[in-house]
Amino acid sequence: MRTFRSRILVSCILLIAIPLIALGVLYYRTSLQVVTEQAQKNVYEIVKKNNAIMDTKLGIIEQNSLALFVDKDLFHIFNHLDPSNEVDMFAADRQVSSVLSKYFSLNEDVYAYQLWTSYFTFGQMLPQGDPTQSDIYREAQEAGGKIVWYPTYDFVDMFDQPYLQGGKLDFRYLFSAARYLDFSHLNYSTLEKMDVGVERPVLTISFKLEALRSLYEDSIPESSSYLVLNEDYKVIASSDPDRITQNYREQWLERLQQEGSGTLRMTLDGEAVIVCFDRSAVTGWISVVWTPESALVSSLVPVIRTSSMLMAVIMGIMAMVFAYFIADKIAKPVKELLGAMRSVGEGDFQTQIAVRTNDEFSILLQRFNRMNEQIRHLVTENYEIKLKEQEAEIQALSMQMNPHFLYNTLNVMNWTAIENSQQELSKMLVCLSNMLHYTSRKDWGAVHLSEEMEWMNNYFYIMGVRFEDRFTTRHEIDPRLYEYKVPRLLFQPFVENAILHGFDQIETGGFIHIRGWIEGGTRYYEIADNGRGMSSDTVNAILFQESSSIGIKNMIARIHLMYGGEYGISIRSVPDSGTSVLITLPLYT
Repeated sequence: MRTFRSRILVSCILLIAIPLIALGVLYYRTSLQVVTEQAQKNVYEIVKKNNAIMDTKLGIIEQNSLALFVDKDLFHIFNHLDPSNEVDMFAADRQVSSVLSKYFSLNEDVYAYQLWTSYFTFGQMLPQGDPTQSDIYREAQEAGGKIVWYPTYDFVDMFDQPYLQGGKLDFRYLFSAARYLDFSHLNYSTLEKMDVGVERPVLTISFKLEALRSLYEDSIPESSSYLVLNEDYKVIASSDPDRITQNYREQWLERLQQEGSGTLRMTLDGEAVIVCFDRSAVTGWISVVWTPESALVSSLVPVIRTSSMLMAVIMGIMAMVFAYFIADKIAKPVKELLGAMRSVGEGDFQTQIAVRTNDEFSILLQRFNRMNEQIRHLVTENYEIKLKEQEAEIQALSMQMNPHFLYNTLNVMNWTAIENSQQELSKMLVCLSNMLHYTSRKDWGAVHLSEEMEWMNNYFYIMGVRFEDRFTTRHEIDPRLYEYKVPRLLFQPFVENAILHGFDQIETGGFIHIRGWIEGGTRYYEIADNGRGMSSDTVNAILFQESSSIGIKNMIARIHLMYGGEYGISIRSVPDSGTSVLITLPLYT
């Protein structure tokens, strides 16, 4: 016959064992889910960060290669080079190497930079034979000036150098950027192009595979694998060296190529893995990292299993010895543990349970606190980047307070001028407020011509009052031009130059004429004045040399950047007879 004591003991054992098992399972599943999700986000951030780092480095290479198109030294070297003159060839090689070094030597990931022609290889020398017979040269020619990112290749196979097959080459596997260069040069206002019969070289920038390998192997978690592919599924870099330069096309990779960026959970070779992937904005290559889920929690499972078993044994012995005294001690820590786990499940990873005793439950609580601290650490790492972005947004909003304060102050001054019947001052304040609002907008892209002319009218009014009507203005604009956009503040530096310098020796009679018309596929804008004019040396200094005309220099650079080197600004001026500035922009952009 069972005694009451035995039933109490059995009840206590069951009451301890069942919640302990349930809490262990819940704790394990919750911890596993939280750790897995946070690890998935962290690995995805690592992949995106690695892509961003490489895009930054390769983007600099791409921008520097664009600068070579208008390099004056390279233009003259190749346009006048005699390939049959060996002395000239070696002299040209030294000059070309110096120019290329200026653009590419500071990038530590660049292994070699060269200019290939059918008659000579300029720059760093490698045992390439005739590089113009390679696929890299052919694809660069076909791209016609666009940069080509050629995936990792075997140097021996690419340049057909079988005698290097058995050697240990530190440049055995490379990936390259290539670009067909058709040089041009802006000679004053004339764009000079290379002669028709001159061979155009191909720029080739080569990178060792180690640049990608070290980036991933030093950042991804242990037991993870990585893969970098181009659009044709050719392997650029991989944790498996045998796949490099090979085509690796699997069904699961096709889905990644379509989506471009994100995370997935799937089963590969019978193992559950987390896949994180992201596409490069510069090269178009996709980076893939996959990590086994078991590897993420391998250190967590033994701790939970051991602690749960230890707790069960200790609590069973305690139940049999102190059946009447442990009920309250069991209920309280279990309740605290449940509340803490509920908070963790809702996302409060700051939860810590105070350990007041030195018994078996304290071990479980300490384990929970330690594990919760580890989870909080993972969450903190994951959100540090977001916090920094929020700080940047707050700073940007703070910076916007000054213009708003200035607008409000100008508005108060305007109403004060109106109340004191100072209409001219009021109009000047309104014009100034409109000008400040126009120039302080965040978007500095192109604007409609009507907005630009409205700003100029405000500017003319203020300058007219300032200089006591020393000059007059006239607009003669083709109405069709108002359908197109122009760079912001297109006319201001030239008009300011006319007022401050062209009219500085006259008291009255100054005249500024702004015209605009369309001819063929080009828009023309002319700012003409009857001021004191400039000498040809002054005009050349403004256009082509260092001068104080920062606004004009800036506008020339903006036009070249937005529309290309064939568009820009020309100045005609005769001393004591005035100045005419002609701006040319494309009709269609």
